[in-house]
Amino acid sequence: MRRRWQKVGIGESSGAHAGYGEPPSNALPLDQSRKVAVGDVLAIDRSAAVVRVGVGFDAHQFSEDTNRPLVLGGKRIEGSRGLEGHSDADAVVHALCDAILGAAGLGDIGRHFPDDDPDLVGVDSTVILAKVVAMIANAGWMIANADCTILAEEPVLGSHLPAMSERLSLLAGAPVNVKATRAERMGAIGRGEGIACFAVVLVEPDGS
Repeated sequence: MRRRWQKVGIGESSGAHAGYGEPPSNALPLDQSRKVAVGDVLAIDRSAAVVRVGVGFDAHQFSEDTNRPLVLGGKRIEGSRGLEGHSDADAVVHALCDAILGAAGLGDIGRHFPDDDPDLVGVDSTVILAKVVAMIANAGWMIANADCTILAEEPVLGSHLPAMSERLSLLAGAPVNVKATRAERMGAIGRGEGIACFAVVLVEPDGS
């Protein structure tokens, strides 16, 4: 039986290789090399990381209040049912805030802006976003870029996405891409019961 081997290292100059057959003299058995690689990674000083990533998610069901507006990505979507929530229920901004805080190691949106805070009733979520951006700046971080995916069976959001991206990019001080997709009639979102959003954010040390 041919032996599986691997030469491991960290960084661009490590020269990591893997193969079958007779291994080089400095190669390790695959199972052992994995242990070494994991050990090397754990030994890295995380405080010296150049960039960090955060993931956010939020979902709201549609409101029964026919007068409640739908707000997504800081933009009001006319002619659509609004979402139920303590604030304006902007699922895009909430997911984005969650990802920003996570990337900076500052917890989540619920910790800093709880849904039982009377001061946040009906608040414009972009106000929360501005505060979150200030919070990570105080912690020494700045947003490099963000990517948001809205999951909604209705309404059709394609024509609204550029405005959302422009608005959020201005508030975040960095490029924020916003896109939308459907759940293809699967689950609560697919049945048209609400709207959800996923967000990924990259932050880097604030060099200013």
